[in-house]
Amino acid sequence: MTALVDSPRPIALPAATYELIAASRHSLTEAMVAGSAADRYAAAHLAALRAAAAVLAARGRRKARSRVRSVWLVLPEVAGELTEWAGFFAAGASKRTLAEAGVPCVTAREADDLVREAESFVERVVTCLGVAHQPTLPTGFRGAADPAARTAD
Repeated sequence: MTALVDSPRPIALPAATYELIAASRHSLTEAMVAGSAADRYAAAHLAALRAAAAVLAARGRRKARSRVRSVWLVLPEVAGELTEWAGFFAAGASKRTLAEAGVPCVTAREADDLVREAESFVERVVTCLGVAHQPTLPTGFRGAADPAARTAD
């Protein structure tokens, strides 16, 4: 499978890259429709984590017998242009863990802010990798193609 970028030659990306981008977009959708601030925060952070993993799948080089390290520590090594993003999301990792455990540790505003930041990060990753963009729509979205969404004129 290939992805088109601004160059005349398509870049071949591993299948895992596309799977992680899709999973990231799915997590963003979950974040957008989640009922609680903790659930929105956790899903948004997971979306960013999956997008970062997509970059590593596309650009990373496995070292034999390397120790396990956080995605947020490895990301700047393979995608220097995402260093600030890595620092931002690394700072929120422990809060995501608490949110996933049900600890009331985030406000609605923090969760909403993280959803917006995660959405920006996912789109930045998609652009960096040259993956075709398809916007994420919340579950239950009724667009113009849906006959039930049409109204009588």
